[in-house]
Amino acid sequence: MAGATNWKLQPHPSFGGVKGPVVACIMDGVGIGAQDESDAVWLARTPALDWLAGHALARSLQAHGKAVGMPSDADMGNSEVGHNAFGCGRVFDQGAKLVAAAIADGRLFRGEIWQRLVARVHASDEPVHFIGLLSDGNVHSHIDHLFALLRRCDAEGVRAARVHILLDGRDVPKTSALRYVNALEALLEQLGRRPDRDYRIASGGGRMRVTMDRYEADWGVVERGWRTHVLGEARAFRSAREAIETFRGEEPGVLDQNLPAFVVADDAGPVGPIRDGAAVVCFNFRGDRVIELSRAFEEDAFDAFQRVRHPDVIYAGMMQYDGDRLIPAQFLVSPPAIDRTLGEYLVHNGQTQLAISETQKFGHVTYFWNGNRSGYIDPKLESYVEIPSDKRPFEERPWMKAAEITDRLIDELRGGRFRHARLNFANGDMVGHTGDRDASVLAVEAVDLQVGRLIRGIAALEGALIVTADHGNCDDMFERDARTGKLELDERGLPRAKTSHSLNRVPFYVYAPGAALRLASAVREAGPANLAATLLQLLGYRAPEDYAPSLLAD
Repeated sequence: MAGATNWKLQPHPSFGGVKGPVVACIMDGVGIGAQDESDAVWLARTPALDWLAGHALARSLQAHGKAVGMPSDADMGNSEVGHNAFGCGRVFDQGAKLVAAAIADGRLFRGEIWQRLVARVHASDEPVHFIGLLSDGNVHSHIDHLFALLRRCDAEGVRAARVHILLDGRDVPKTSALRYVNALEALLEQLGRRPDRDYRIASGGGRMRVTMDRYEADWGVVERGWRTHVLGEARAFRSAREAIETFRGEEPGVLDQNLPAFVVADDAGPVGPIRDGAAVVCFNFRGDRVIELSRAFEEDAFDAFQRVRHPDVIYAGMMQYDGDRLIPAQFLVSPPAIDRTLGEYLVHNGQTQLAISETQKFGHVTYFWNGNRSGYIDPKLESYVEIPSDKRPFEERPWMKAAEITDRLIDELRGGRFRHARLNFANGDMVGHTGDRDASVLAVEAVDLQVGRLIRGIAALEGALIVTADHGNCDDMFERDARTGKLELDERGLPRAKTSHSLNRVPFYVYAPGAALRLASAVREAGPANLAATLLQLLGYRAPEDYAPSLLAD
């Protein structure tokens, strides 16, 4: 279809564009909170953001739920869907919604890949192994999807299944793992009542320590997962509950996301090493944190770590996590078909682009922004810059690489090559996920300092600056009762730390010194998808007709 696309952008009828570069700054995880003790953004000293609120065009966006393609407005937004919307100018149904629909109407189970998985284990008598994030956070996975797959295995006569659980505490309450383990164990016990069924939890660990690395920041995390899930090499316990309770006793205050690796073992040893003849399903629908695991299963010439043993299995992802590199080769549900992205339009119209972030969010301003597409659209017109992230805990370095990103960005913009640049400051999200409110305050202050530098830089270059966020996080650092809204307290009477994204709106500022611009009063509801048309207008173009409208008046 790309050949039939009319890529020519039309000039904007009333605004010829700013003279200098147009920069989109994404403050990851910085939303608009309750302005109380739970709100690290409000607690932070933010002179730059305060200045924008008083001197720039300012409004807010909805960055969760249906505004970013999630099933309902009770669903959190996340960086993946937010950056998809930023970069494609429209809202596409996203992973959670697509998978739920494919399960509900049976398409997933009628598909060729599911049938091949079931046929393989019927022939080999090996288990089906499920690996993924065990929670209902609906950001990377959903426990209901796993349960549906397990029930279908039982209905289709699959004798054995093993579940390798990655504990969350990041998109859900920080120490909620047993809630999900208990529910899973209850289902496995129910399915295992038949004498010819053997369904068990096999291994696990916290998501930040086991398996779920991203952007090749630390292959050691994936190697640890491989040794745990595939080889059965980790500390052994009689149950997942015993493992979690033991780790918590040994390290009081440890968050679920940081729990060590474990295997479940009986008198014969680990109950779930992955062997030749098995079928393996990664039930995460979001790709960034399971691409590396998928490569370890699928690549023959794999050298990121020593696998020791590479079992002959059928491996499938819940979705295809990288459409360009075809990772994984087999998947159960087709991902959204995102086309005609902002980046593609700019390239076809000869506009130069810079994308920059640190490792933790580098893929968001490249892969996700470009509609789940790897690599350059046109390397002659684009430059992607990755600043390596620290490997220390984020709460110990809440400033992260915000200054280094800004240093490089300003140097590049002063060179005059780039008409458009986009960047992501990861601090508000990555530090917010730790649950450390005081560190999150420092994270916001570090971002604000760099936003101030961008304001001054854009003014000197006669350009335009959009400052917004992909979703909230550090604006809501305490757990609240879902019914009453009151803060939940721990056994010491202190507020319980929250580590997941918020449902709060996010700020949206447009600073274009010297340009006669005003906000579009007709656009009542707006989300991340509106950024693309707004950015095009600042460049002097009218957006494609089916893009969400610009937030600037014509």
